[in-house]
Amino acid sequence: MSIKLPSSQLQIDFSYALEEIRTQFLQEALGETVRTLDLGKVDRELKEFVSPGHLSLVASRGLRGELIFAVPCILSARPKLLAYYRLVLGFSQKALYLRDTGVSSFKAMEERGTLTASQSKRLPELCRALVQSAEVLLDGIGVARLSTGHLDDLALLTLGPQLRGGRNVKLGVAGITNVFQVIRGIVERSIVNHSPTILEIRNAAGRKVLIEIAADPDIVIREQMSEGNFRNVIAVEVKGGTDFSNVHNRLGEAEKSHQKARANGYNECWTVVNVDRIDLDVARRESPTTSRFYRLSTLISKSGEDYKDFRDRIVSLTGVKATRRK
Repeated sequence: MSIKLPSSQLQIDFSYALEEIRTQFLQEALGETVRTLDLGKVDRELKEFVSPGHLSLVASRGLRGELIFAVPCILSARPKLLAYYRLVLGFSQKALYLRDTGVSSFKAMEERGTLTASQSKRLPELCRALVQSAEVLLDGIGVARLSTGHLDDLALLTLGPQLRGGRNVKLGVAGITNVFQVIRGIVERSIVNHSPTILEIRNAAGRKVLIEIAADPDIVIREQMSEGNFRNVIAVEVKGGTDFSNVHNRLGEAEKSHQKARANGYNECWTVVNVDRIDLDVARRESPTTSRFYRLSTLISKSGEDYKDFRDRIVSLTGVKATRRK
């Protein structure tokens, strides 16, 4: 068996993303911001918010305190730097921006780089909390290991999963769009109205059928029986991630979605995966509620038995005339 390694495209994408991120909210961005500020004000705020002992520990390594301790004047000057302190402390966005933490209202600072009047008023409170966590971190790692390089490494350790998660979200959205377009191609002749996320078709019985991109599951197909009364026909869950090692987690997510769909009256629950070498026997055990599994690549190619089965079932279950294949 010949050696065939996976593509390095993901790492290439991360490399370009990291180059941009460094200029926005890593150490380079912090240094650039501090150079524009009055250092006397920065030092006064560091003395106000950080214990003298911890400031002395950082200074003993020849480092400035703002490399690990957040202060209001820095976050006011560049709100996106909230992401820097979050990453150094090891907090994911999902873990930090929760209602329980009291920090959810600050999320826009790192995402949009904005600072509202209400956020500005609470900045001292936020900085005290960040400083307290940073002091715990400093005590834990020890002053001997403290360096700009080590702090950068800590930030990157947190950033890696965030980049991968963001890519997976994009893959998921792309996968849903691809499946939606495949279905559109199958029912094209029967479409009477459409938008980017909804297809309205008229079937052979003259009934309205809606094909919609939804939240959970990803795509639903419903037939109108009477005014305001719909029959739930097909629920489609699309897992666009390409990482084979994570396929079982994605199947578990599909199972949860389809359990809800079954409870809502969907008898046909389909799962589309973007991993060609998936073991269907294992997949059926991971998601027993899924009635049909399809590979995204075969649906996009519009060829093979998988696509034929998908097309025929869409036509049969919706009662439409299939678009003639070229």
